[in-house]
Amino acid sequence: MNLEKTIRVTVQSIQQETPSIKSFTLSSVEGETLPLFSGGSHITTYIEKENEIIARSYSLTTHPEHNQSYRISISLSEASKGGSYYWHHHIQIGDTLRISYPKNDFPLSFKAKHHVFYAGGIGITPFLSMMAELQSEGGSFELHYAAKTKETCAFYSFIKEQYPKQTSFYFSQESESNRLSEATLLEHPIGSHVYFCGPEGFTRHFIKTAKQIGYPTCSIHYEQFTPPLPLKMNPFQVELTNGQTIYVTKEKTLLEALLESGIEVPYSCRLGRCGTCELEVLEGQVDHYDSFLSEEEKKNQDVIISCVSRAKSDKIVVK
Repeated sequence: MNLEKTIRVTVQSIQQETPSIKSFTLSSVEGETLPLFSGGSHITTYIEKENEIIARSYSLTTHPEHNQSYRISISLSEASKGGSYYWHHHIQIGDTLRISYPKNDFPLSFKAKHHVFYAGGIGITPFLSMMAELQSEGGSFELHYAAKTKETCAFYSFIKEQYPKQTSFYFSQESESNRLSEATLLEHPIGSHVYFCGPEGFTRHFIKTAKQIGYPTCSIHYEQFTPPLPLKMNPFQVELTNGQTIYVTKEKTLLEALLESGIEVPYSCRLGRCGTCELEVLEGQVDHYDSFLSEEEKKNQDVIISCVSRAKSDKIVVK
């Protein structure tokens, strides 16, 4: 990580949104305004812990034009490897850390006549800045938000007050509430773009249904919080063009192994979506798990998205 390209911030406030979700407001240590961003943007946070740096990306949930501070909302994951667990149990008001400049891999489409957001649980976070941006510009949108109960529905009161006509809530564990159905996709007017964000199963199911119904690929947008899980987590070797060989264990990604070996590899989303960490493959077979490369590019076997994809062969040579 190049610390010169990050921003030093302090934790200004912490808000308990639900029993498992906390919001953290971050402001510049120097007291300056923060960079402007667009709806759907995220930042990567860097927490220095002993001999390691925990890097995690979170959506910005504030209005894009309000840059006195940033707010991120983090759900405590039972499978956390240090990210959400550390934020929930160790980060305190007044702590300082570094963050990246805002990046947007999940932007609003300028071609859409109507925007339809489907959120599952913590998947609401990128839509908060998107809806704020659209409301300011007079854009057309609606939100379908699924959660277990009102108590576990982050920003329930805020959304109900701010977007009462655009929002439909669905609570799976409340008997008087309807469940969110894929049939809702049939109700949107021509020219609508659909956006999905939530648990992997939720997002995958709605994307598949939208394609089956006939939504054009260019009208389907989605955000992931966790990378896809490879079917085979076999270890492999990576040979660099400088002659250096790096061993990638089954617990590590290629990107992690390279960074830990001191190899500077550009990266951003760590979810296989943005293509920033793409490397050229000179020899060996790749097991692709990204959503960035086209099917034709994957067949060519000459590049690898190092944050999620792995070697199918025992060794690959990368440039």
